[in-house]
Amino acid sequence: MDNMRTNRVAEQMKKELGEIINQKIKDPRVGFVTVTDVDLTNDLQIATVYISVYGDEAEKEASLIGLSKASGFIRSEVGRRIRLRKVPEISFKFDEAHEYGNRIDAILRQLNND
Repeated sequence: MDNMRTNRVAEQMKKELGEIINQKIKDPRVGFVTVTDVDLTNDLQIATVYISVYGDEAEKEASLIGLSKASGFIRSEVGRRIRLRKVPEISFKFDEAHEYGNRIDAILRQLNND
């Protein structure tokens, strides 16, 4: 039962974070960012936000730094939009799943061609 609530809150946070990052953050370092997943602890105290950034490595790092600097503002916006007793601490990480999948696909194609 508790896990179901955690999943619902994580999905709602994912939706709200996408809107906040794309519409409210004015930091020029933050480029085209997509929130791919939110991982919440069972006690809803810590949220790990997985993001995908369009651009090269320098733009990705700059976006991550910009989001980390704005995490207090983002947390307060999430608190306004979602009614929780305590808003989770937010940390951002890159979602490597897409790049990992592309690398596996390239290896399989190479093996198929050989």
